[in-house]
Amino acid sequence: MKRNKWLPYLFVLPYILHFLVFVAFPVFFSLFLTFHKWNIISPVEFVGWSNYTRMFNDRMFWIAILNTLKFLAIHIPLQLVIALALAEFLNQSIRFKGFFRAAFFLPVIVSGVVVTILWQQLFGFDMGLINRILVQLGLNKVGWLINPDIAMTSIAVMATWKNVGLYIILFLAGLQTVPKAYYEAAQIEGASHWQQFRRITLPLINPTIFMVVILSTIGGFSLFIEPYIMTGGGPLNSTLSSVLYIYKQAFQYYHMGYSATLGFFFAFLILAVVIIQKRYIERND
Repeated sequence: MKRNKWLPYLFVLPYILHFLVFVAFPVFFSLFLTFHKWNIISPVEFVGWSNYTRMFNDRMFWIAILNTLKFLAIHIPLQLVIALALAEFLNQSIRFKGFFRAAFFLPVIVSGVVVTILWQQLFGFDMGLINRILVQLGLNKVGWLINPDIAMTSIAVMATWKNVGLYIILFLAGLQTVPKAYYEAAQIEGASHWQQFRRITLPLINPTIFMVVILSTIGGFSLFIEPYIMTGGGPLNSTLSSVLYIYKQAFQYYHMGYSATLGFFFAFLILAVVIIQKRYIERND
């Protein structure tokens, strides 16, 4: 009886250990570091609230946040429109439907580093395929990654191409839950395809739209690989994302305490944005 009494606890023990080692300890240790100065080599030094004071006066950090918000402002609408349009297309009775679904989802499972290097070559100024096509058409080359005005837009386009397949699948799942009887009744009433989409499809897939917006927002705030590989945060810090700046503070300058402070603030910023989005979407629903 005593062995049976402890058996359930033994089953959950691996999860508890995993949570304590890989979740709870890093969180509390990071919170501890926000009040300290540490460069990995020298002993930890208590500095009180100075890391938070430095953060609010750090102009570069706020530039990184603005860059991230700019990326989200481009990436999320583009992701929604393209994913929903393609999902609507793939939800019709077309030939080779399975092939197209697999083809659109393929970039999602490819390594982000590989995709980034591929698009870096496509966006190349002198030898990039896109500029070579433009030259063949008699147009001027475009500095996709060297022009501060369009560098972040170029990264947003690439990120959309990389992730759109996942959201197509989510939208397809949402579209297939809409009863066909609604569309049949609307057709009898003479409703156009756009009216059916606006009055039936959009309201009924609102939970899916909300999920896609939230996932796109969290993914967008996590922007790191693309600017790290393609531009290094340049030109002129125009693609310096918040996560990339936190990474540089930690692993280039070894400001571990300050980096932890930025990370905590950034996590609360993401939480605030998600809550605002949730309330806005629910209100409009």
